[in-house]
Amino acid sequence: MANTENNLPQENPNMPLTKRNYIILAIGFAIVLVGFLLMMGGGSHSATEFDESIFSFRRITLAPILVVGGFVVEIYGILKRF
Repeated sequence: MANTENNLPQENPNMPLTKRNYIILAIGFAIVLVGFLLMMGGGSHSATEFDESIFSFRRITLAPILVVGGFVVEIYGILKRF
């Protein structure tokens, strides 16, 4: 009787990351990109007036959380072994 484990397709042992790792890395990159996009924009139109929109929740809290979360997903995608 042949062992069924030998019939499974083997991944290339020289490749450190699998397809699943690359998908996780792409998701992490997209999260970081969204975080940076949420941080940008909304400057004042002249140098003499102050614009309060730079202190919005989106720029001060949400965007940095997304960027750090994206980097955590990137680290997970690199270190996870499937």
